[in-house]
Amino acid sequence: MKKVQDKIRRKIRRKKHIRKDIRGTEQRPRVTVFRSNQNLYVQVIDDDSGRTLASVSTLEKEYSSLKSCVSDAEKIGEAMGERLKAKSISSVVFDRNGYKYHGVIKAVADGVRKQGIKF
Repeated sequence: MKKVQDKIRRKIRRKKHIRKDIRGTEQRPRVTVFRSNQNLYVQVIDDDSGRTLASVSTLEKEYSSLKSCVSDAEKIGEAMGERLKAKSISSVVFDRNGYKYHGVIKAVADGVRKQGIKF
């Protein structure tokens, strides 16, 4: 049990270390990613007002066939990029939420970049 608690404690520490420098504003909101074994969630947050501006997840009907894997993560990222374009947001700050920047997390970021959103 101690190993599990240590793993959770390390992840929280990594997350806090990342978040101390990252802050979303109205002009440049924060894109955050959460992944589980089965689903993937991406949100765009304005930290100044504390509002979620847009979100995409594999729980939505149109993306329910997608899983939390690299090929599907890029599609989720592209969908988020389209929603950001619709809200006329062209620049964001990326929050990897304590995860390593590779695999699924990198695929989401690349999908958002494909739509012309700058990090």
